[in-house]
Amino acid sequence: MMMESEDRESTASSGILERIKKNSLVQGWLVLLLALCFGSALASVQLSLGPKIEMNKLNETLDKVPELVLGAARSNELEAKNQKLDIEAMIINVDKNNKNISYNVYKTTYNGKIIGWVAKTKGQGYAGNIELLVGLDSGMESITGLFILDQKETPGLGNKIVTEKWRKQFINKPTKKQLIVVKDGADALNEIDAITGATISSRSVSDILNTAITDLKGQLISG
Repeated sequence: MMMESEDRESTASSGILERIKKNSLVQGWLVLLLALCFGSALASVQLSLGPKIEMNKLNETLDKVPELVLGAARSNELEAKNQKLDIEAMIINVDKNNKNISYNVYKTTYNGKIIGWVAKTKGQGYAGNIELLVGLDSGMESITGLFILDQKETPGLGNKIVTEKWRKQFINKPTKKQLIVVKDGADALNEIDAITGATISSRSVSDILNTAITDLKGQLISG
């Protein structure tokens, strides 16, 4: 009787284990199916929103171009007089390390005279890509403005790159030397104060600018 009881218990245990295995397998497939469905839905949303996001960025770019070239005060003064800069969008291709790199560049003129340039560029930050606009004078000798179009840096730390207070440091910086981020207070003309606790994000912005300026110098000629 004892042997029969043990056999029944063993058979019952095996049945339970088998059911658990089957349930685990079903749950695994269910999780995979849900993940695929969610991924597909997310991709569909991205595809549908992608063009709209890019259009919004383009509109924001065109809106920011005058300020990035002239500064806020002169840009507002021009707008108050119902006058505006002529903006010509162009694509500049740069051959670098056997790769072709394209930049969206906006040439600004006023009464037929080139006032400056705005270049759109991006690069790797701490948490993702940083996309920005940099304003340059007609001879590309100094930076006239900086605006962050898109970023995913750490809230409260790296995302402070968007603040006007930090971005203002770049205005009037000469392009002759590469920008350097420092922690102990900017002193030299080419030095930028790092954001406290976000040195990587700070350096990422300066590196993106250095690369774009180096690539575009000589490509853009003031007339």
